[in-house]
Amino acid sequence: MNDRLPAAGASASGLAIDGSRLWQSLMDLAQLGATAKGGVCRLALTELDGKARDLFAAWCRAEGCSIRIDQIGNIFARRAGTRDDLPAIATGSHIDTQPTGGKFDGNYGVMAGLEVIRTLNQHNIRTEAPIEVCVWTNEEGSRFVPVMMGSGVYVDAFTLDHALSRADHDGITVARALADIGYAGDAPASVSAGAPRFGAYFEAHIEQGPVLEDADTTIGVVTGALGQRWYDVTVTGMESHAGPTPMRLRKDALFAATHLMQKVVEIALAHQPDGRGTVGCVHVYPNSRNVIPGKVSFTVDFRHGNDDGLLAMDAALRAAAELLQKDFPVSVAVEQVVYFEPVAFAPELVDAIRGGAERAGCSHLDIVSGAGHDAVYVAGTAPTAMIFVPCKDGISHNEIEDADPEHLAAGANVLLHAMLARAGTVS
Repeated sequence: MNDRLPAAGASASGLAIDGSRLWQSLMDLAQLGATAKGGVCRLALTELDGKARDLFAAWCRAEGCSIRIDQIGNIFARRAGTRDDLPAIATGSHIDTQPTGGKFDGNYGVMAGLEVIRTLNQHNIRTEAPIEVCVWTNEEGSRFVPVMMGSGVYVDAFTLDHALSRADHDGITVARALADIGYAGDAPASVSAGAPRFGAYFEAHIEQGPVLEDADTTIGVVTGALGQRWYDVTVTGMESHAGPTPMRLRKDALFAATHLMQKVVEIALAHQPDGRGTVGCVHVYPNSRNVIPGKVSFTVDFRHGNDDGLLAMDAALRAAAELLQKDFPVSVAVEQVVYFEPVAFAPELVDAIRGGAERAGCSHLDIVSGAGHDAVYVAGTAPTAMIFVPCKDGISHNEIEDADPEHLAAGANVLLHAMLARAGTVS
């Protein structure tokens, strides 16, 4: 057993994390890739990501943890339990960011996990099951696609070979980038290849939305995650001169496409409260001031809390596309490119988080995650739940992303006691 681990000591009942220490860890980590506007640019598997990984690993080793790095670069910092044959009670998130990212997205979940370990060591609390803190590779997908790569490989959503072969815009593959920063590990990367399963997995995260702040509530008890269906839509007409072509004879792809884009919002509004519909990316061809657009390509992002809702939204989109071809002189192609099924988190872990918030005297409400998180993948292999805390104005994926230190500390305290309830303490 690691000789850095403390002997059994104080009771865990009144235990609390050190909020100032948690905040300082977040601020120290944010220096790696700090931007002029106060955010962080630390893309996956860059030199800066390597330095952030090194810092996390050094902090964990200082607390007596062993470090395991798997073949896709996921990091697992393990605090031994008195029964290391038991599956670990795990937590974590990611430390890669968007190009114009903030200090808290992902990073909070990892630093909250580290703070759990520091608190247990500080107060001489031993657990029966081991505790692990995970750093998942390339959650953001800003440099390499697919998103949530490390957790996706872990649960066999896609193969290790496929992930390692993905390249960025400069042609650098994931395999090369991992080697360049020293994180091409040799531990099995997927559960099918022998990677250990968790006894439970918790993930603390800023909400990345406005619901908690709007409700003046500290803890979001995350009951699950919305399912997602993404589409590439192409509307094809015919480009022609903007002057000589009369309005009645045009095959204007953009004019037709805007009707379908508005329909995306109408479909989402018809499937409330969980329906979401977004057109986020539009390409117009030939994109010339005096040429009638001949082709428009755009993306559609549908989300809903259950598959029936998603399928109904899918059917409505396809029906609208068919109708568009009858009403306008254009053709429409709709291709689904991504599907994440709706996820319900483990009821017993959700109850533990809800109970933890009540014991801590924190206001709380049940909430569904509208975004994808590593926890969504992990839920397919282990009991899983998430803890949300508010972020200022609901803003995330932005350099001005911000969170209240007291809210961050409250979420970490709920995480601490939820993990202890699963790991068991030794008196």
